[in-house]
Amino acid sequence: MTTRPLVVATQETTSDVKFDKTMEDRIADVLRRYPTTRAALLPVLWLCQERFGWISPGVISAVAERLGESAAFVEGVVSFYTMYYTSPPARYVLQVCTTLSCSVCGGRELVDHLTAKLGIGFGEKTPDGSFQLVGVQCLGACGNAPVIQINDDYYEDLTPKKLDAVLDDLKGRR
Repeated sequence: MTTRPLVVATQETTSDVKFDKTMEDRIADVLRRYPTTRAALLPVLWLCQERFGWISPGVISAVAERLGESAAFVEGVVSFYTMYYTSPPARYVLQVCTTLSCSVCGGRELVDHLTAKLGIGFGEKTPDGSFQLVGVQCLGACGNAPVIQINDDYYEDLTPKKLDAVLDDLKGRR
């Protein structure tokens, strides 16, 4: 299993963000591939989330300044797309497909199993910060339903037993 835990910067360290040379170089590389800075906003935000673990108000301000946009515009984009975390996520974000294909193939049972096992519902984190449960619309793996994306990795053809093995493995990592 290759799923890596998310590394998340604290609220204190992301309150006033200044991009270092490495981030500036990565942003410049992204900007070269787009006709305007506005067109590069989504990939720049993705770089920031990769670096900080989430998109804080400080990150929004830094991106807005770097791209010459208003902070309100950048915040509007961040709040529109569910792929950006606007608060620090758990180490492992479990994105559960809730569309019909997964639901009829056992997805509903997986959701019930997860909520009972972890003691949380959609949008919540376990008290120890290990797991976060998120309902999503279609992960594009209908042929192998039910599917759950954990951080960057897909887990397909799941059963409660298979899912327990995955969660136990992730929980055992520190």
